[in-house]
Amino acid sequence: MSSKPVEQLSQVIVRFAGDSGDGMQLTGSQFTSEAALLGNDISTLPDFPAEIRAPAGSLPGVSGFQLHFADHDILTPGDAPNVLVAMNPAALKTNIGDLPRGGTLIVDADAFTERNLQKAGYAQNPLEDGSLDEYQVHAVPLTSLTVGALKEVEGVTPREAERSKNMFSLGLMSWLYGRSIKPSIEFLEEKFGATRLEIAAANIKAIRAGYAFGETTESFAVTYEVRPAKLAPGTYRNITGNQALSLGLVAASRLSGLPLFLGAYPITPASAILEELAGYKEFGVRTFQAEDEIAAAGAAVGAAFGGALGVTTSAGPGIVLKAETVGLAIMLELPLVICDIQRAGPSTGMPTKPEQGDLLMVMYGRNSESPVPVVAARSPSDCFHAAIEAVRIALKYRTPVYLLSDAYLANGSEPWLLPELDTLPDLTPTFATEPNAGDEFLPYLRDEQTLARPWALPGTPGLEHRIGGLEKADRTGNISYDPENHDLMTRLRAQKVAGIAGDIPELDVDDPGGDAKLLVLSWGGTFGPVAAAARRVRANGKHVAHAHLRHINPFPRNTGDVLRRYEKVLIPEMNLGQLLQLVRSQFLVDAIGYNRVRGFPLRAAELQDAIESLEETL
Repeated sequence: MSSKPVEQLSQVIVRFAGDSGDGMQLTGSQFTSEAALLGNDISTLPDFPAEIRAPAGSLPGVSGFQLHFADHDILTPGDAPNVLVAMNPAALKTNIGDLPRGGTLIVDADAFTERNLQKAGYAQNPLEDGSLDEYQVHAVPLTSLTVGALKEVEGVTPREAERSKNMFSLGLMSWLYGRSIKPSIEFLEEKFGATRLEIAAANIKAIRAGYAFGETTESFAVTYEVRPAKLAPGTYRNITGNQALSLGLVAASRLSGLPLFLGAYPITPASAILEELAGYKEFGVRTFQAEDEIAAAGAAVGAAFGGALGVTTSAGPGIVLKAETVGLAIMLELPLVICDIQRAGPSTGMPTKPEQGDLLMVMYGRNSESPVPVVAARSPSDCFHAAIEAVRIALKYRTPVYLLSDAYLANGSEPWLLPELDTLPDLTPTFATEPNAGDEFLPYLRDEQTLARPWALPGTPGLEHRIGGLEKADRTGNISYDPENHDLMTRLRAQKVAGIAGDIPELDVDDPGGDAKLLVLSWGGTFGPVAAAARRVRANGKHVAHAHLRHINPFPRNTGDVLRRYEKVLIPEMNLGQLLQLVRSQFLVDAIGYNRVRGFPLRAAELQDAIESLEETL
């Protein structure tokens, strides 16, 4: 233990930033694991460069990882870091604007060479020109210290030793905030111990050297402690949104008794779902990497026809390509879950950055009258429950369902309380096993309550029926071009989706005092920043109500009543106002939008300012 004074903190936001080859994601994830094992509440925001490998030292090649850990419940990865670890000039230049005055800045002094400064666009060395005087700067020669510490490790080249500098920084930060380095050492032993013992030894020695440097250097006068958070009792694990969504689909498969079939084509940021689910073959999961997005969706529809839980995943550009197949599933009235992990666009856009730009597309981006239920996850761990809910609706109502996440939720992580099995719903579907109209089977004879048609497995004796994309005759399912029948079937499909409103929870409003005149309505990944902003506003003695939408089509049945209860409604979104359009058109409420499409999550501080400014007008 260090003999230096220990200062208690309630929360800390740390950002690691460096070249995409500097191992910032690994460093951040291991520091997160250390915080999680200590019992802190955590929230993370990995920030990947869009290029597969941008030129080393360039601004577009900067990779970042932000971690917010605290001794209390937190909702976001934080607006701005308290500590910035910059491994090169480019990382400093792209991130220094977020570091508040007085914040702690740790840089690798060895990386500030003339060439690297030129690549980052610096005319002068910022470590020497006084431009960083408003920060607590610690210029540590991370590279040379790491190489020096590893010079006696056999089998490790100087280049490999230099690449271990991220582990040196991890050891330093672990010391600075009272984290145990044991979990990271165990991780390295497991990762490299069986194949590259020298690499494991080098990285472990680098971590220990960084920790020892913190203890002995005069640069850091104190160390900090963030005590464990008081979380609800139970078993927790740190989980990303894509991991939670994958586990939710596996759980839904088990709860329904149906084998899970995933048809997918790799695309950022949805690919991790395909990779994750490929590891669950022992649970009856079948993953199919198709040659394109259309084939992936088509295979999932075919699996649904065969009696499986059909799922297809993608991001916006791939969801566009699946639209025709989704229309086919609407006509066939088969269950299908389409996971859209939204990213910034249009076209290729910024493929590693988050956005909420696909809402109107999943609502209306198909030909003709083709309503589809839409469910949106609100946090990384909530992706588990949102996946189960999407499957529930798809199976019960025999319909495709869009499940919306985004790059922020997909890659971010937080503690997940493992649910008790008896709290999860029974999703067992009812298959048709015998004729339903005397001796005849009518494949479009609907359930009186849900309007869902029977789900008959192919090969069931006596239940032969037609499928295809042409319009179906009511009850018989035969091909029909009758005008009145088409009008009837169009209305029935719409009524089926609209009727789901009676089967979902009412919109809940967080309005502690009941005195608020302003309602903030959020959806998807804006939940955390909006809820955090509402906390800050109330802490300032002002009133604000907050409601969050999980179901966007159909809306909860009391949505209109809730909206009309308040004088003003503010809708923050990472788009130019898509939910805003839906609310205004469906409920005739003159809501106000707060819209930012910058490729990173909304910030609680800016939302606080917007809420307080609007509240003052009431």
